[in-house]
Amino acid sequence: MKRYLEFIWPVLGLVAVVMSVKLLYMKLKAEAGGDQAVRTLLETGGLWDHLKVIASVIGAKLAVIPPHAYMLAFASTLVAYAALAWYDRIALIHLGRQQGISFFYIAVCSFVTYALSHNIGASVVSGGMVRLRAYTAKGLSAAEIAVLVALCSFTFAFGTLALLGVVLLVEPQIIQPLTSLSRHFAIGDSAARLVGVGLLAFCTIYVLGAWLKLRPLKIGGFKIVYPRLPVVARQCLAAPLELIGAAGIIYFALPAEANPGFQIVMGAFLLSFSAGLLSQVPGGVGVMEAVFLAVMPGVPATAVFAALLVWRLFYLLLPLAMAVPAIILFERSQIGKATQALAPKPPAER
Repeated sequence: MKRYLEFIWPVLGLVAVVMSVKLLYMKLKAEAGGDQAVRTLLETGGLWDHLKVIASVIGAKLAVIPPHAYMLAFASTLVAYAALAWYDRIALIHLGRQQGISFFYIAVCSFVTYALSHNIGASVVSGGMVRLRAYTAKGLSAAEIAVLVALCSFTFAFGTLALLGVVLLVEPQIIQPLTSLSRHFAIGDSAARLVGVGLLAFCTIYVLGAWLKLRPLKIGGFKIVYPRLPVVARQCLAAPLELIGAAGIIYFALPAEANPGFQIVMGAFLLSFSAGLLSQVPGGVGVMEAVFLAVMPGVPATAVFAALLVWRLFYLLLPLAMAVPAIILFERSQIGKATQALAPKPPAER
């Protein structure tokens, strides 16, 4: 039975490939169908006609952005995904399991993980399944992989709280425009700064816990080991770096004459992306547009939509398209191993 289960897992991986391709097509169709006339065209004709319409609409939106902005946005994407790979590496160092796992393997696993989870939603589930397949092949147990997933998620949350705390201290007025979306944002600058101080205080307490070398927390037979200072120091670098890279894609894609500055863009990105994750809306569709338009009223709506389209292409859709071949190659190798395991052994080996 165990041998047959080893064969079933790769088949499920290939099913995920088919679902990912379908998801990619649906997301591109949704991006292009913002206009009623375009939606009408997409309701008629065949698949090839739809692909031509989608390419034409998206191409027109992207043509207004200068080439140098694309280069800087692409560099920001590389920074973001390199930092995400560092998340996994940090977690493996915490577990003491970094030996024998190359950074290239970690980077590919991380890239596929976030390409799927950012697009599908339910990141703990979708990302956890990818890591379970990849790191089980390297000898990690299910419990170790659960800790790895949890620490990576916390690293992201830590970076979000730290950067949002800085933004609220420096640009507390960023909250005021959001009152048009919800009355809960109706707070003054002093209150916003106080929230920022609280967020930074939480991050400081977490770092102090590592410096004090807090003892492991035992819950029944399960033990939670507090990350040590070298691990936390890496988190303090990797988490902000990933978010700065991701926000940089939008910053560089906005027109220079109407750009409100990186701090405002970073604040809008943190608020909107976090809201999108909490709502489990894949890609934060609709949520990010609403927050950015509220926070940056001086930027033309068309420029905001174009910048967010570049972000979704670089940070979500292109990684999803690139993740598909990686899944196919990995599962193909696993199918080969499973087939060899199922093959009858020669009498001398029995």
